[in-house]
Amino acid sequence: MIRRNGVLTVGMVGLVSCLLLSGCMETRAQSGAGIGALGGGLLGSLAGPAKNRGQNALIGAAVGGLVGYAVGNEMDKSDQLHVSRAYERTPDNQPVAWVNPNSGNQYTVTPRSTTRNAAGQPCRQAEIDSVIDGRHETVVKMACRRPDGAWEF
Repeated sequence: MIRRNGVLTVGMVGLVSCLLLSGCMETRAQSGAGIGALGGGLLGSLAGPAKNRGQNALIGAAVGGLVGYAVGNEMDKSDQLHVSRAYERTPDNQPVAWVNPNSGNQYTVTPRSTTRNAAGQPCRQAEIDSVIDGRHETVVKMACRRPDGAWEF
């Protein structure tokens, strides 16, 4: 049921991604997969000619979900603390890098500008580059500050 303009497929990718994001977010890996799928689907739908947008969205969602899952699955509490500090303290477009001494995984977080969501909370997007088991992966995550001061992805 793919229409020529891909609108139906893009809508389905969005719906599935929203369900992933709002439903069973029990682990960092699931959260990463949902966010990655949403971002990948969006980027994929914008790439290439209009007649292939639906297919590109599906491919982007699949790739984004896999990358997001891998990054979310590999970050431990220490890495999460580094990411939260980068969101809180690092100026726009300034990368922060570290190597996890236990896993050897390497991360670089580059925060972007701060915006406000509908509830008025500050939200910030960041690009997270990682090298896990020799594989380089990049995800873009949006986090918003909760009333208790913690950043929520």
